[in-house]
Amino acid sequence: MESDIFEKHKNEDTLDRQSFLERRKLIQPKCLEDPKLAKLKETLVDWINSTLNPEHIVVQSLEEDLYDGLVLHHLLTRLAGVHLPCEDIALSSPAQICKLEMVLEELDRRLGLQDSSQIKWNTKLIHKKDLLATLHLLVAMVRCFQPEVDLPSNVKVEVVEVEVSSSGIKTDVHTEVLTEGSDTCSDALGNAEGEDPIDQLLRLEAHKVNTLKKVILNFVNQSMSSLGLQVADLDTQFADGVILLLLIGQLEHFFIPLYEFNLTPVNHAEMLQNVTLALNLLTDSGLQVSSVEPQGRHRHLEDPVRLVQAAQREMREEPEQSRSSTDGNAKQS
Repeated sequence: MESDIFEKHKNEDTLDRQSFLERRKLIQPKCLEDPKLAKLKETLVDWINSTLNPEHIVVQSLEEDLYDGLVLHHLLTRLAGVHLPCEDIALSSPAQICKLEMVLEELDRRLGLQDSSQIKWNTKLIHKKDLLATLHLLVAMVRCFQPEVDLPSNVKVEVVEVEVSSSGIKTDVHTEVLTEGSDTCSDALGNAEGEDPIDQLLRLEAHKVNTLKKVILNFVNQSMSSLGLQVADLDTQFADGVILLLLIGQLEHFFIPLYEFNLTPVNHAEMLQNVTLALNLLTDSGLQVSSVEPQGRHRHLEDPVRLVQAAQREMREEPEQSRSSTDGNAKQS
């Protein structure tokens, strides 16, 4: 019985990790507090409820009430007179996904969006209760079927785009337009555009941060496997600088002489010496790690994340530089 429970949690953990191993768009947490975004959500909820009032369907949350396809199906029927051959209430996840696929395919056709590059939503995102995708879809439906509805203008959100794979993390921050206008929600964000993407990532929901940590640990452990070492905790095992130095050596394919650092540091001074050496090695490689303080090694999760990301980026750029050098030599010959 215990083995079955362990296997169940193991499978759930694998699925959770796999769900993050892709390109994801996440609304910047501060932007969720923007009054314009809140007003847009409220207006869309009111629009759905007034449209479906004759059917006694009431929506309270855009994220929680639209993912199974029932509300979208009824909206499609009311607004476009389309009756799809699917069950009204889908209880299982496979049935909900099947229904959503059918509804969204018809909606995309009615919205005139056969070009997939123009579509900012899909079955997977809606079923996963993705707020950004849901908002894009509902705004498009209002503009198409009931353009007279007065949606708040100038609603834009800052989006953190994250691409996580077994080889590392890439992040990007940009603005997405929800309703037309020239202003952004920057009043609510302050200086978010210039903020470090790692800081933004670590303000996400706790379960997403935990998944991110697992992916980073997976990358570190794959890199360290030839040394027979295993990292279980980013917060503590990077504090003395030993793992970080060994990781840099593995990724850069060089050996750091043992007399250059303290393999078994016994006090804070030796730990600080190790971390300072690691930062110097990364800086000598041309990587920007100025935002990382050696003394903060034992306090902040974002510093290990930044360092792993920097080391991973160096590993990714080195083969590209080697290929460029090889191509140049070939041309000269």
